[in-house]
Amino acid sequence: MLDRLQEIESKYENLGESINDPDIIANQDEWRKMMKEYSDMTPIVEKYREYRTTSKEIEDALEMLNDKLDDDFREMVKEELSENKDKLEKIKSELTILLIPKDPNDEKNVIVEIRGGAGGDEAALFAGTLFRMYSRYAERQKWKVEIMNTNENDIGGFKEISFMIKGSGAYSRLKFESGVHRVQRIPVTESGGRIHTSTVTVAVLPEAEEVDVNINMNDVRIDVFRASGNGGQCVNTTDSAVRVTHIPTGIVVSCQNEKSQLKNKEQALKVLYARIYEMEQAKHDAEISADRKAQVGTGNRNERIRTYNYPQGRVTDHRVGLTLHRLEAVLDGDLDEIMDTLITTDRAERMGNNEEE
Repeated sequence: MLDRLQEIESKYENLGESINDPDIIANQDEWRKMMKEYSDMTPIVEKYREYRTTSKEIEDALEMLNDKLDDDFREMVKEELSENKDKLEKIKSELTILLIPKDPNDEKNVIVEIRGGAGGDEAALFAGTLFRMYSRYAERQKWKVEIMNTNENDIGGFKEISFMIKGSGAYSRLKFESGVHRVQRIPVTESGGRIHTSTVTVAVLPEAEEVDVNINMNDVRIDVFRASGNGGQCVNTTDSAVRVTHIPTGIVVSCQNEKSQLKNKEQALKVLYARIYEMEQAKHDAEISADRKAQVGTGNRNERIRTYNYPQGRVTDHRVGLTLHRLEAVLDGDLDEIMDTLITTDRAERMGNNEEE
Protein backbone atom coordinates (compact mmCIF):
# COMPACT_ATOMS: atom_id res chain seq x y z
CA MET A 1 0.00 0.00 0.00
CA LEU A 2 2.84 2.40 0.84
CA ASP A 3 4.43 2.00 -2.61
CA ARG A 4 1.11 2.82 -4.18
CA LEU A 5 0.71 5.89 -1.97
CA GLN A 6 4.17 7.12 -2.92
CA GLU A 7 3.24 6.80 -6.60
CA ILE A 8 0.01 8.74 -6.01
CA GLU A 9 1.88 11.51 -4.17
CA SER A 10 4.43 11.77 -6.97
CA LYS A 11 1.67 12.00 -9.60
CA TYR A 12 -0.16 14.54 -7.42
CA GLU A 13 2.89 16.79 -7.27
CA ASN A 14 3.36 16.56 -11.05
CA LEU A 15 -0.30 17.43 -11.58
CA GLY A 16 0.11 20.41 -9.24
CA GLU A 17 2.80 21.76 -11.54
CA SER A 18 0.89 20.96 -14.73
CA ILE A 19 -2.34 22.74 -13.76
CA ASN A 20 -0.33 25.98 -13.42
CA ASP A 21 1.23 25.58 -16.87
CA PRO A 22 -0.11 28.34 -19.19
CA ASP A 23 -0.32 25.88 -22.13
CA ILE A 24 -2.48 23.51 -20.08
CA ILE A 25 -4.65 26.36 -18.79
CA ALA A 26 -5.23 27.46 -22.39
CA ASN A 27 -6.78 24.04 -23.11
CA GLN A 28 -9.78 24.33 -20.80
CA ASP A 29 -11.05 20.76 -21.33
CA GLU A 30 -7.66 19.28 -20.43
CA TRP A 31 -7.23 21.69 -17.51
CA ARG A 32 -10.65 20.80 -16.05
CA LYS A 33 -9.86 17.11 -16.37
CA MET A 34 -6.55 17.58 -14.53
CA MET A 35 -8.16 19.74 -11.84
CA LYS A 36 -10.76 17.02 -11.20
CA GLU A 37 -8.04 14.37 -10.88
CA TYR A 38 -5.99 16.66 -8.63
CA SER A 39 -9.01 17.34 -6.42
CA ASP A 40 -9.82 13.60 -6.15
CA MET A 41 -6.24 12.80 -5.12
CA THR A 42 -5.96 15.58 -2.51
CA PRO A 43 -7.60 13.76 0.46
CA ILE A 44 -5.48 10.64 -0.22
CA VAL A 45 -2.22 12.60 -0.33
CA GLU A 46 -3.12 14.65 2.74
CA LYS A 47 -3.94 11.48 4.69
CA TYR A 48 -0.71 9.81 3.50
CA ARG A 49 1.30 12.81 4.68
CA GLU A 50 -0.45 12.61 8.02
CA TYR A 51 0.50 8.92 8.12
CA ARG A 52 4.15 9.78 7.50
CA THR A 53 4.17 12.51 10.14
CA THR A 54 2.61 10.20 12.74
CA SER A 55 5.03 7.39 11.86
CA LYS A 56 7.97 9.78 12.34
CA GLU A 57 6.61 10.87 15.73
CA ILE A 58 6.42 7.20 16.78
CA GLU A 59 10.00 6.61 15.65
CA ASP A 60 11.19 9.69 17.57
CA ALA A 61 9.36 8.60 20.71
CA LEU A 62 10.90 5.11 20.57
CA GLU A 63 14.37 6.63 20.23
CA MET A 64 13.73 8.93 23.19
CA LEU A 65 12.73 5.97 25.35
CA ASN A 66 16.21 4.53 24.78
CA ASP A 67 17.72 7.63 26.40
CA LYS A 68 17.98 8.37 30.08
CA LEU A 69 14.81 10.24 31.03
CA ASP A 70 13.29 11.23 34.35
CA ASP A 71 10.21 9.26 35.32
CA ASP A 72 7.65 12.00 34.63
CA PHE A 73 9.01 12.76 31.15
CA ARG A 74 9.25 9.04 30.31
CA GLU A 75 5.58 8.56 31.22
CA MET A 76 4.63 11.53 29.05
CA VAL A 77 6.55 10.07 26.08
CA LYS A 78 4.93 6.66 26.63
CA GLU A 79 1.48 8.26 26.70
CA GLU A 80 2.13 10.16 23.46
CA LEU A 81 3.52 7.01 21.88
CA SER A 82 0.40 5.04 22.75
CA GLU A 83 -1.84 7.81 21.38
CA ASN A 84 0.14 7.98 18.13
CA LYS A 85 0.02 4.21 17.68
CA ASP A 86 -3.77 4.30 17.98
CA LYS A 87 -3.86 7.28 15.63
CA LEU A 88 -1.70 5.45 13.07
CA GLU A 89 -4.05 2.47 13.03
CA LYS A 90 -6.99 4.79 12.41
CA ILE A 91 -5.12 6.55 9.59
CA LYS A 92 -4.32 3.16 8.00
CA SER A 93 -8.02 2.26 7.99
CA GLU A 94 -8.94 5.64 6.49
CA LEU A 95 -6.29 5.24 3.80
CA THR A 96 -7.61 1.78 2.92
CA ILE A 97 -11.07 3.28 2.33
CA LEU A 98 -9.68 6.26 0.39
CA LEU A 99 -7.79 3.91 -1.94
CA ILE A 100 -10.98 2.11 -2.99
CA PRO A 101 -11.64 3.20 -6.61
CA LYS A 102 -14.40 5.83 -6.66
CA ASP A 103 -17.43 5.48 -8.85
CA PRO A 104 -17.02 8.37 -11.30
CA ASN A 105 -20.79 8.83 -11.36
CA ASP A 106 -21.28 9.26 -7.60
CA GLU A 107 -21.65 13.04 -7.67
CA LYS A 108 -24.01 13.07 -10.64
CA ASN A 109 -27.72 13.78 -10.75
CA VAL A 110 -29.90 10.74 -11.45
CA ILE A 111 -32.76 9.79 -13.70
CA VAL A 112 -35.13 7.35 -12.01
CA GLU A 113 -37.53 5.23 -14.05
CA ILE A 114 -40.30 3.34 -12.23
CA ARG A 115 -42.54 0.86 -14.06
CA GLY A 116 -45.34 -1.37 -12.90
CA GLY A 117 -44.40 -5.05 -13.29
CA ALA A 118 -46.56 -8.04 -12.31
CA GLY A 119 -49.85 -7.07 -10.71
CA GLY A 120 -51.70 -4.76 -13.09
CA ASP A 121 -53.45 -1.82 -11.40
CA GLU A 122 -52.01 -2.73 -8.00
CA ALA A 123 -48.47 -2.58 -9.43
CA ALA A 124 -49.25 0.82 -10.96
CA LEU A 125 -50.54 2.10 -7.61
CA PHE A 126 -47.38 0.92 -5.87
CA ALA A 127 -45.26 2.61 -8.54
CA GLY A 128 -46.92 5.83 -7.36
CA THR A 129 -46.09 4.93 -3.76
CA LEU A 130 -42.41 4.43 -4.64
CA PHE A 131 -42.36 7.73 -6.53
CA ARG A 132 -43.63 9.46 -3.39
CA MET A 133 -41.03 7.60 -1.28
CA TYR A 134 -38.12 8.81 -3.42
CA SER A 135 -39.59 12.31 -3.62
CA ARG A 136 -39.82 12.49 0.17
CA TYR A 137 -36.26 11.19 0.48
CA ALA A 138 -35.05 13.84 -1.98
CA GLU A 139 -36.86 16.46 0.07
CA ARG A 140 -35.03 15.30 3.22
CA GLN A 141 -31.73 15.60 1.34
CA LYS A 142 -32.69 19.04 -0.02
CA TRP A 143 -32.51 17.71 -3.58
CA LYS A 144 -34.76 18.83 -6.42
CA VAL A 145 -37.19 16.50 -8.22
CA GLU A 146 -38.25 17.12 -11.84
CA ILE A 147 -40.89 14.88 -13.42
CA MET A 148 -39.87 14.01 -16.97
CA ASN A 149 -42.62 11.69 -18.18
CA THR A 150 -45.66 9.90 -16.79
CA ASN A 151 -48.08 7.27 -18.03
CA GLU A 152 -50.95 7.07 -15.56
CA ASN A 153 -53.65 4.45 -15.21
CA ASP A 154 -57.34 5.13 -14.54
CA ILE A 155 -57.15 4.86 -10.73
CA GLY A 156 -54.29 7.24 -10.01
CA GLY A 157 -51.27 4.95 -10.33
CA PHE A 158 -48.41 5.01 -12.82
CA LYS A 159 -47.81 2.41 -15.46
CA GLU A 160 -44.55 4.30 -15.86
CA ILE A 161 -42.99 7.44 -14.42
CA SER A 162 -39.54 8.91 -15.01
CA PHE A 163 -38.06 11.82 -13.09
CA MET A 164 -34.75 13.48 -12.41
CA ILE A 165 -33.31 14.05 -8.94
CA LYS A 166 -30.78 16.88 -8.84
CA GLY A 167 -28.41 17.15 -5.93
CA SER A 168 -24.85 16.56 -4.81
CA GLY A 169 -24.17 12.86 -4.33
CA ALA A 170 -27.61 11.78 -5.56
CA TYR A 171 -26.27 8.84 -7.55
CA SER A 172 -23.99 7.68 -4.72
CA ARG A 173 -27.04 7.30 -2.44
CA LEU A 174 -29.65 6.05 -4.92
CA LYS A 175 -27.71 3.73 -7.25
CA PHE A 176 -28.53 0.60 -5.22
CA GLU A 177 -32.28 1.18 -5.65
CA SER A 178 -32.20 -0.35 -9.13
CA GLY A 179 -34.01 -3.67 -9.37
CA VAL A 180 -37.38 -5.27 -8.66
CA HIS A 181 -39.35 -4.08 -5.65
CA ARG A 182 -42.06 -6.43 -4.39
CA VAL A 183 -45.13 -5.36 -2.42
CA GLN A 184 -47.44 -7.63 -0.39
CA ARG A 185 -50.71 -6.03 0.67
CA ILE A 186 -54.48 -6.11 0.32
CA PRO A 187 -55.20 -4.05 -2.82
CA VAL A 188 -57.77 -1.28 -2.70
CA THR A 189 -59.31 -2.99 -5.74
CA GLU A 190 -59.71 -6.33 -3.85
CA SER A 191 -63.07 -6.84 -2.19
CA GLY A 192 -62.24 -10.25 -0.67
CA GLY A 193 -59.49 -8.96 1.59
CA ARG A 194 -56.81 -11.29 0.19
CA ILE A 195 -53.14 -10.31 0.24
CA HIS A 196 -51.73 -9.85 -3.24
CA THR A 197 -48.11 -9.74 -4.38
CA SER A 198 -47.13 -7.27 -7.07
CA THR A 199 -43.84 -6.01 -8.44
CA VAL A 200 -42.45 -2.71 -9.63
CA THR A 201 -39.14 -2.22 -11.46
CA VAL A 202 -36.85 0.69 -10.66
CA ALA A 203 -33.90 1.82 -12.77
CA VAL A 204 -31.51 4.49 -11.50
CA LEU A 205 -29.36 6.05 -14.22
CA PRO A 206 -26.62 8.66 -13.77
CA GLU A 207 -27.32 11.80 -15.76
CA ALA A 208 -25.06 11.75 -18.82
CA GLU A 209 -23.74 14.80 -20.61
CA GLU A 210 -23.03 14.92 -24.32
CA VAL A 211 -19.31 14.68 -23.50
CA ASP A 212 -19.96 11.33 -21.76
CA VAL A 213 -21.73 9.74 -24.71
CA ASN A 214 -21.15 10.16 -28.42
CA ILE A 215 -24.47 9.98 -30.26
CA ASN A 216 -24.74 10.65 -33.97
CA MET A 217 -27.98 12.60 -34.31
CA ASN A 218 -28.39 11.11 -37.78
CA ASP A 219 -29.08 7.84 -35.92
CA VAL A 220 -31.90 9.45 -33.94
CA ARG A 221 -35.51 9.67 -35.16
CA ILE A 222 -37.72 12.27 -33.49
CA ASP A 223 -41.52 12.02 -33.76
CA VAL A 224 -44.09 14.40 -32.30
CA PHE A 225 -47.61 13.46 -31.26
CA ARG A 226 -50.51 14.66 -29.17
CA ALA A 227 -50.10 14.04 -25.45
CA SER A 228 -52.64 11.92 -23.59
CA GLY A 229 -53.77 11.69 -19.99
CA ASN A 230 -53.84 14.42 -17.37
CA GLY A 231 -51.80 17.44 -18.30
CA GLY A 232 -53.97 20.46 -19.01
CA GLN A 233 -55.71 21.62 -22.14
CA CYS A 234 -52.55 22.85 -23.91
CA VAL A 235 -50.81 19.52 -23.44
CA ASN A 236 -53.74 17.53 -24.74
CA THR A 237 -54.64 19.70 -27.74
CA THR A 238 -51.25 20.30 -29.36
CA ASP A 239 -48.58 18.01 -30.80
CA SER A 240 -46.26 18.74 -27.88
CA ALA A 241 -45.31 15.17 -26.95
CA VAL A 242 -42.02 13.87 -28.32
CA ARG A 243 -40.81 10.34 -29.04
CA VAL A 244 -37.08 9.83 -29.57
CA THR A 245 -35.81 6.60 -31.13
CA HIS A 246 -32.12 5.66 -31.23
CA ILE A 247 -32.06 3.43 -34.29
CA PRO A 248 -28.79 1.48 -33.64
CA THR A 249 -29.87 0.35 -30.13
CA GLY A 250 -33.65 0.44 -30.54
CA ILE A 251 -34.01 2.59 -27.40
CA VAL A 252 -37.25 4.57 -27.42
CA VAL A 253 -37.95 7.48 -25.06
CA SER A 254 -41.20 9.43 -24.88
CA CYS A 255 -41.82 12.68 -23.00
CA GLN A 256 -45.11 14.53 -22.83
CA ASN A 257 -45.27 16.30 -19.48
CA GLU A 258 -44.15 19.72 -20.66
CA LYS A 259 -46.38 22.03 -22.69
CA SER A 260 -43.46 22.89 -24.94
CA GLN A 261 -42.41 20.46 -27.66
CA LEU A 262 -38.83 21.77 -27.32
CA LYS A 263 -38.72 21.07 -23.58
CA ASN A 264 -40.12 17.58 -24.09
CA LYS A 265 -37.43 16.96 -26.70
CA GLU A 266 -34.72 18.12 -24.28
CA GLN A 267 -36.06 15.83 -21.54
CA ALA A 268 -36.28 12.85 -23.90
CA LEU A 269 -32.71 13.37 -25.09
CA LYS A 270 -31.49 13.53 -21.48
CA VAL A 271 -33.04 10.12 -20.83
CA LEU A 272 -31.64 8.76 -24.08
CA TYR A 273 -28.11 9.89 -23.18
CA ALA A 274 -28.47 8.34 -19.71
CA ARG A 275 -29.72 5.00 -21.05
CA ILE A 276 -26.97 4.70 -23.67
CA TYR A 277 -24.36 5.75 -21.10
CA GLU A 278 -25.62 3.06 -18.71
CA MET A 279 -25.62 0.50 -21.54
CA GLU A 280 -22.01 1.30 -22.42
CA GLN A 281 -21.03 1.12 -18.75
CA ALA A 282 -22.70 -2.26 -18.41
CA LYS A 283 -20.69 -3.59 -21.35
CA HIS A 284 -17.48 -2.23 -19.84
CA ASP A 285 -18.27 -3.70 -16.42
CA ALA A 286 -19.15 -7.05 -17.96
CA GLU A 287 -15.68 -7.24 -19.48
CA ILE A 288 -14.18 -6.68 -16.04
CA SER A 289 -16.58 -8.81 -14.01
CA ALA A 290 -18.58 -11.66 -15.51
CA ASP A 291 -20.86 -11.87 -12.46
CA ARG A 292 -22.26 -8.32 -12.66
CA LYS A 293 -26.03 -8.38 -12.23
CA ALA A 294 -28.34 -6.38 -14.48
CA GLN A 295 -30.22 -3.51 -12.86
CA VAL A 296 -33.71 -4.51 -13.83
CA GLY A 297 -35.08 -7.93 -14.71
CA THR A 298 -38.40 -8.76 -16.29
CA GLY A 299 -40.50 -7.73 -13.31
CA ASN A 300 -41.26 -11.27 -12.16
CA ARG A 301 -41.79 -11.80 -8.43
CA ASN A 302 -38.66 -13.94 -7.96
CA GLU A 303 -36.30 -11.23 -9.25
CA ARG A 304 -36.71 -9.03 -6.21
CA ILE A 305 -34.22 -6.90 -4.32
CA ARG A 306 -36.66 -5.68 -1.67
CA THR A 307 -40.06 -6.60 -0.23
CA TYR A 308 -42.56 -4.23 1.35
CA ASN A 309 -44.97 -6.26 3.51
CA TYR A 310 -47.95 -4.18 4.64
CA PRO A 311 -49.69 -6.71 6.97
CA GLN A 312 -46.49 -7.12 9.02
CA GLY A 313 -45.34 -3.51 8.61
CA ARG A 314 -41.88 -4.58 7.49
CA VAL A 315 -39.37 -3.89 4.74
CA THR A 316 -36.72 -6.47 3.80
CA ASP A 317 -33.76 -5.84 1.55
CA HIS A 318 -32.81 -9.31 0.32
CA ARG A 319 -29.29 -8.42 -0.85
CA VAL A 320 -28.01 -7.68 2.65
CA GLY A 321 -30.61 -9.52 4.74
CA LEU A 322 -31.79 -6.30 6.39
CA THR A 323 -35.34 -6.23 7.81
CA LEU A 324 -36.91 -3.11 9.30
CA HIS A 325 -40.26 -3.13 11.08
CA ARG A 326 -41.17 0.45 10.21
CA LEU A 327 -42.71 0.29 6.78
CA GLU A 328 -44.62 3.54 7.13
CA ALA A 329 -41.47 5.55 7.90
CA VAL A 330 -39.57 3.98 4.98
CA LEU A 331 -42.35 4.78 2.55
CA ASP A 332 -42.27 8.35 3.89
CA GLY A 333 -38.68 8.63 2.67
CA ASP A 334 -36.74 7.46 5.75
CA LEU A 335 -34.28 5.43 3.66
CA ASP A 336 -30.93 6.27 5.22
CA GLU A 337 -30.53 3.06 7.26
CA ILE A 338 -31.17 0.90 4.19
CA MET A 339 -28.89 2.97 1.97
CA ASP A 340 -26.11 3.18 4.57
CA THR A 341 -26.15 -0.61 4.94
CA LEU A 342 -25.97 -1.14 1.17
CA ILE A 343 -23.14 1.40 0.79
CA THR A 344 -21.17 -0.14 3.68
CA THR A 345 -21.59 -3.65 2.27
CA ASP A 346 -20.51 -2.52 -1.19
CA ARG A 347 -17.49 -0.72 0.27
CA ALA A 348 -16.45 -3.82 2.24
CA GLU A 349 -16.71 -6.00 -0.87
CA ARG A 350 -14.66 -3.55 -2.91
CA MET A 351 -12.07 -3.32 -0.13
CA GLY A 352 -11.74 -7.10 -0.31
CA ASN A 353 -11.35 -7.00 -4.08
CA ASN A 354 -8.82 -4.19 -3.76
CA GLU A 355 -6.71 -6.20 -1.31
CA GLU A 356 -6.78 -9.27 -3.59
CA GLU A 357 -5.48 -7.17 -6.47
